[in-house]
Amino acid sequence: MNRPVWLLDVDGVLNATRPGWSAAPRNGTAYGDGHPYRLRWAPALISRIRALHRAESVTVRWCSTWCADADQVERLFALPPLERAWTGPIDHREAPAAKLAAAHAVLDQGRRLIWTDDDAVPTSGPVYDELVATGRALLIAPRANRGLQPGHLDTIEAFVSATGVLDRADAAPRSTGTA
Repeated sequence: MNRPVWLLDVDGVLNATRPGWSAAPRNGTAYGDGHPYRLRWAPALISRIRALHRAESVTVRWCSTWCADADQVERLFALPPLERAWTGPIDHREAPAAKLAAAHAVLDQGRRLIWTDDDAVPTSGPVYDELVATGRALLIAPRANRGLQPGHLDTIEAFVSATGVLDRADAAPRSTGTA
């Protein structure tokens, strides 16, 4: 199985105050921990994620404090049920360590990794260097108010289609920062 695993966060990645994408954003309510939360997203972004999932190009796995209530996000975004990095509730203080553990688990399984998170993805330093050392990891940390942008999805699609080339550490871009 050479299909990459995409660890996908919600807030600051899909849910953004100014998602852009040259079209009006959508708004809706999802319930987490029994409380309503207003989400705002770019429909074109969700369509591209849905297309990658349907084409079985990537295994999309929620890696978010929303994991326990991912069905709410899936309902709101009209996404099929996706894998979860964990199933129970997780405290926001525990989330960065849990997300990093999920990233390590993907790489330890010999899988390629796409990790999109506005605040947990390292953009430099020893943890970043460790994750990208083999060229099997694409790390994207979008600006929280903008979330993932079209260029980020272009980079993800290029990474996904680079099957077999990414065993070399210099084969593909390994991180995009806060563009």
